[in-house]
Amino acid sequence: MQKTWMQIVWPAFLGAAAMELLIFGLFDPHDLRWFGHNLHLSDAGTYSLSFFAFWAITGACCWMTQTLGLSAADLNTETDAPEAGH
Repeated sequence: MQKTWMQIVWPAFLGAAAMELLIFGLFDPHDLRWFGHNLHLSDAGTYSLSFFAFWAITGACCWMTQTLGLSAADLNTETDAPEAGH
């Protein structure tokens, strides 16, 4: 289970870092608007909030990729059921 989570979280972290570098390499945090209003956050706050949003988005994409890569047998097995004879 831990290996599966690391296969989701680590690429998502790297993707979020790349998105952060790309977005804030092109745009100044003070230029960002939310529904026409300034964010009123410090630069560090904007970077942090954006990073975690990017991480959540890329994490969802990685989870979906991991789930779609499972076979029908993997999806239909019950992992919590006790084995026969034990």
